[in-house]
Amino acid sequence: MTRRTLGRGRLLIALGAVAAVVGALPAWWTVGGMVLPQLSGNGFEGSGIIVFVAALAMLALIVLPFATREGESRLDRPLSYAVLGGVAIGAFLLSVLEIYGQNKLGLPDRAPGLWLTGGGVALIAWGVAELLADRPAED
Repeated sequence: MTRRTLGRGRLLIALGAVAAVVGALPAWWTVGGMVLPQLSGNGFEGSGIIVFVAALAMLALIVLPFATREGESRLDRPLSYAVLGGVAIGAFLLSVLEIYGQNKLGLPDRAPGLWLTGGGVALIAWGVAELLADRPAED
């Protein structure tokens, strides 16, 4: 029984998914605060929840082979990560477009969660690219 190592692509995906999950908690947009009351929203609004769920699913895919007796999982394939990464990227871009359309898009001091999640999604994309570029191991 040989266990698969984590590898660079999966490590990047794991770091990006953790950043995306943590980034869902702080504010994604903030308006007002001087004259009007300050309003804000986080990643659990709109399509941001899809980014959160996709990031959790990628973390589950990474952990799944280590939780089995054989050390392998049929779901742990580059295509699975590519699909979930595409869903996360698409949902993040849709959320940014929604926020931009309402003139709520702000700099990192007004929207730290959005920027943290954006960095996490970029790491996920980089990790998926690494996985897709890897050659399959020969037995």
